[in-house]
Amino acid sequence: MTDLPPRRADELLRAAVGHLRLAGVPDPRVDAELLLAHVLGTSRGRAQAVALIGTSLPTPAAERYRDLVLRRGAREPLQHLTGTAAFRRIELAVGPGVFVPRPETEVLVEHVIRGLPAGGRVVDLGTGSGAIALSVAHERPDAQVVGVERSREAFVWAQRNLARVAAANARIVLDDLADAVPEWDGTVDVVVSNPPYVPDGMIPRDPEVQRFDPPAALYGGPDGLDPMRAVVRTALRLLQPGGLLAVEHGELQGAAVRALLGDPWLDAATHPDLTGRDRVTTARLR
Repeated sequence: MTDLPPRRADELLRAAVGHLRLAGVPDPRVDAELLLAHVLGTSRGRAQAVALIGTSLPTPAAERYRDLVLRRGAREPLQHLTGTAAFRRIELAVGPGVFVPRPETEVLVEHVIRGLPAGGRVVDLGTGSGAIALSVAHERPDAQVVGVERSREAFVWAQRNLARVAAANARIVLDDLADAVPEWDGTVDVVVSNPPYVPDGMIPRDPEVQRFDPPAALYGGPDGLDPMRAVVRTALRLLQPGGLLAVEHGELQGAAVRALLGDPWLDAATHPDLTGRDRVTTARLR
């Protein structure tokens, strides 16, 4: 695509799809249409219509689109290019320095919402962009939700998203999870976390993850479970009896995570994501 001049939207879109397909982007047409919509400041459906009727783009817009397609072909995350990531019912601001939320994590939120009593308290350990905490707060306005993040870069993104979602029942705190929210010790209904869980030395499959997600949000020690152990210790401090712990992990880590949840944990169980891969483990405090 490097030698393509500005041209009609349909021709640009066709060339973009071909370029992204050759680059190995998983959903080339979807990404090409979303980038066109971003450049035009409109919806994906409207961008499709613009391309269908062969509208000519102004030269600056065509050049900007071309640049974004080339960057996506280099496997820069789509969400970094558009500046946003859709997650359940909210849209988050994301970019360098924060982990881009994934669709599989939406299943984790579902377990939290199902297990949360009316008026309950939720603590999200390692909140990153705030995706989990703010989704729960948005969908359960009766709940009190705290997202905890130790990375200053990620904390800035989470604070930005708190303002964006305008969830009055949520707050974001900058702290290490081991020390988080001591004023709620023994009173929390749900502790949730999507901690780093890639074993040190393992290379993630997706180039977007390898090259652009912050390493601190990916790697979890020799077996990938050092942050998970810290989450379990903090959950023991925060949860009230009968409280729920819900964590995300790698598809092959379910048994190892359940092994961390012996006494005083009850009913440890691993659940699949939407692709059928083991992704979430839950347990209740005795």
